[in-house]
Amino acid sequence: MFKLGLTGSIATGKSTVLKAFAALGIPTFSADAAVHALYEGGAVASIGALFPAVVHGGKVDRAALSRHLLAHPGDLARLEAVVHPLVRTEIAAFLAAAERTGAKLAVVDVPLLFETGYDYGFDAVATTVVDTAVQRQRALARPGMTVEKLDAILARQLPQAEKRRRADYVFDTSGAIRDTEAEVAALADRLAATRSG
Repeated sequence: MFKLGLTGSIATGKSTVLKAFAALGIPTFSADAAVHALYEGGAVASIGALFPAVVHGGKVDRAALSRHLLAHPGDLARLEAVVHPLVRTEIAAFLAAAERTGAKLAVVDVPLLFETGYDYGFDAVATTVVDTAVQRQRALARPGMTVEKLDAILARQLPQAEKRRRADYVFDTSGAIRDTEAEVAALADRLAATRSG
């Protein structure tokens, strides 16, 4: 089975690309979705022990957590020390399960793949890119996003040019969604063919 890592900076089209792979029947995993689920279950007690004010009603209040991290950026490493190992365990389990089903290709979306430097054992990495002005426009249109929050997020992420340089495959999502979907389908066919034996 070909294991493809998918990454990219905020608002560059990762979700669109991941959905396009999923629409082809390819097993996909979103690290962001896994984190959101952990904030409602498996990580609540540990995060609550670190930052009691961000847990409400038995769940991590993501808006409260975001405000806390903006005010205390040094606490991000403490949060990641709790959350990242849990997500990595889920990714390993997902890949093992996909391989057991006989899938030729599986795709895992990890936004900070290059930044963390963790080796997930991917066979290749694809990244999404888009014009910087379009990226900011898309990001600032998201509910709850502010210029301050966006700048803090971008400060933690490698520049798009560096991600493009490191990646094996690049999806420029500046065009129409159908164009991106066509590129995804073409790459999926190529990668699945490498594991057709």
